[in-house]
Amino acid sequence: MSALALSVLLSFVSAVAYAGGAIVQEQVAVSSPDEQYAPLRRPSWWGAMALNGLGGLLHVVALAYGPLSLVQPLGALTIVFALPMAALFVGRRAGTTAWRGAIMATVGLAGLLSLVGSSDSHTLESAGRIGVALVTGGAVVALMIAGRAAHRHPAARSVLLATASGIAFGMSSVFTKVVAIDWDGGIATADLLWLFVIGAYGVAGVLISQAAYRGGGLAAPLATLTVVNPVLAAAVGITMFGETFRYGATGTLLALGCGVVAAGGLILLTTERIERTPHPAHPAPEPAVAEASPEPLVEALVELAEAALAPAGAAEVLPAGDVDGDTRPVPASLVQMPQQRTGSAAPAPDVVEVLLPAADYVHGALRERRRTRITS
Repeated sequence: MSALALSVLLSFVSAVAYAGGAIVQEQVAVSSPDEQYAPLRRPSWWGAMALNGLGGLLHVVALAYGPLSLVQPLGALTIVFALPMAALFVGRRAGTTAWRGAIMATVGLAGLLSLVGSSDSHTLESAGRIGVALVTGGAVVALMIAGRAAHRHPAARSVLLATASGIAFGMSSVFTKVVAIDWDGGIATADLLWLFVIGAYGVAGVLISQAAYRGGGLAAPLATLTVVNPVLAAAVGITMFGETFRYGATGTLLALGCGVVAAGGLILLTTERIERTPHPAHPAPEPAVAEASPEPLVEALVELAEAALAPAGAAEVLPAGDVDGDTRPVPASLVQMPQQRTGSAAPAPDVVEVLLPAADYVHGALRERRRTRITS
């Protein structure tokens, strides 16, 4: 197998691992709403972290065997793999809008990354690094605060947190590149500081991404994270590391168009999630409850009246009713009570005529059925 084919294969497996990790994270978020950032007691969450780690390792190995312009766009396939995998393994099916948005986001991101060119390696000065770290760290905190404020809108909250997670992951990649460029075989005190910054960004990205899946579904936060991470890294590389787009001005215009396509895909995914999430002020209508019919109640009253007014010894021949198959005999106490009070065994009056003034709303067929039964 050639090095290029191995790089493509590793990129595909890496995207599948990332997609599997995202699916497990989303399932953990749904089943552990009280532990939105770090459900450390859930073995499945650690399994998701293992899948994400495997995806990252395979991505690095793929970069070692293939060009950046090929491997990076293939990483955008994570969202495309995640939708059918979620439908297959956890029964979470995506609608047409979600598929359209996922494909748009993937195509736009792949086209954008494929247009980013290479340049001579050079690093940032200490002041520039600190400034970038402070600005991006402030952006992550601001997005987290905005996400907390948007708790009544789960889809918007999810996208805000996924954006913060993407920024954290992207800056972790940027500072990893800075340290790699400056590394000369030894580890200085300053390197330890920036290694700590890299670890802090990585941990923040993992924890915030877990929170992004709570109430936001799978497609929208995953697509946002998948797009924001490399786009931010590419933007920093272009503005601060001297990287450029290929093909000059034409490449720049194409990159802008790809960015618009990717953004449109994210908007579709977010819109699809918002439409499927009921607003707290307008909850989903409850299932209509069938209006109770007065006929069973009136039938019960008629049966009770029949039992109370029937002559002695009628308990054996008069059932309590035939509503819904109920043929239980009338208790003897109810049958004998009128006779004990009056001491007579006068024939019972027409029960329907007695109850008719109070039951005028009963259907005529019910009245006729009762009249026929008593007279017979």
